[in-house]
Amino acid sequence: MRDLHRRYGALRAVDGVSFEVPEGEIFALLGPNGAGKTTTIRMILGLVSPSAGSVRVLGSDRPSTVRDAIGYLPEERGLYRDVKVLDNLVYLAGLKGITGAEARRRAMASLEQLALDHVAGQPVKSLSRGMQQQVQLIATIIHRPKLLIVDEPFSGLDPVNTRRMRDLLLRLRDAGATIVMSTHQMNRVEEICDRLVMLQRGSVVLEGTVRSVRRQFGGGSVLVEADGSLEDLPGVARSVPVGDGFALTLKPGVRPDDLLTTLAARSAIGLRRFEVHTPHLEEVFIAVAGASPDDEQDSSTSRSHDRPSRSGPDATA
Repeated sequence: MRDLHRRYGALRAVDGVSFEVPEGEIFALLGPNGAGKTTTIRMILGLVSPSAGSVRVLGSDRPSTVRDAIGYLPEERGLYRDVKVLDNLVYLAGLKGITGAEARRRAMASLEQLALDHVAGQPVKSLSRGMQQQVQLIATIIHRPKLLIVDEPFSGLDPVNTRRMRDLLLRLRDAGATIVMSTHQMNRVEEICDRLVMLQRGSVVLEGTVRSVRRQFGGGSVLVEADGSLEDLPGVARSVPVGDGFALTLKPGVRPDDLLTTLAARSAIGLRRFEVHTPHLEEVFIAVAGASPDDEQDSSTSRSHDRPSRSGPDATA
């Protein structure tokens, strides 16, 4: 994506976004509600044209021409609820040019992989939300896409099925697929994503590997365990008990090695642990995005433009 813009009247849903997703990665597209993620995804899919800038997908500057090589799992699911699971999958595979026999073979193999082969003959409406979620993913990948875009893939899953979904995404990546994942579950991003970009109000505010982004926001606090008192230490703004020790927030301009030098000089302290705290992505997300009063207004406005009216299932793109 190069200097990508999308405007809806006075609203700048996407405002100068640029980033690259390398082949064979799991890439996280993050941001608070109304940040421009859905509009960005729709431009990647070729469903919405940019107001300015360019997007190149799988080597083509016309995303609509490579749509059959893309799998899209939307946040709002869309299987035919009164139709049997296997029939749903065979029909949707047919829309991607997969013949009936091959579609059935692939569908059953995927259902078995997710321990769902016993529901093949059941109507979708009889399945739990988590099961429907997994069937929707099978429909998304049954044509073996090179690029997979998944929006909140872990929503509604219990821990067992969350692990199955995670393992499936990792296997797809290892098999050569490129995956773009939009989610608010930061722990899942830490688990499986290679790199990320974060949008806010239509612009990129954060980009890099998951590790580098977390480290970027570290250094302002340390975890310390000691036998002696940690009160009245110079350079420490706040001390909070954590487990067997304390999380010490440093004052501006104070470095972790400054504090370590102070602690080492005090033999009575008996230092047992000293660790620079690397924040989790959830902490980073909150620090960058915050919570502004107009977030919900932006979100509702963005959604009204992003999402078309639906009559029937939102078939995978």
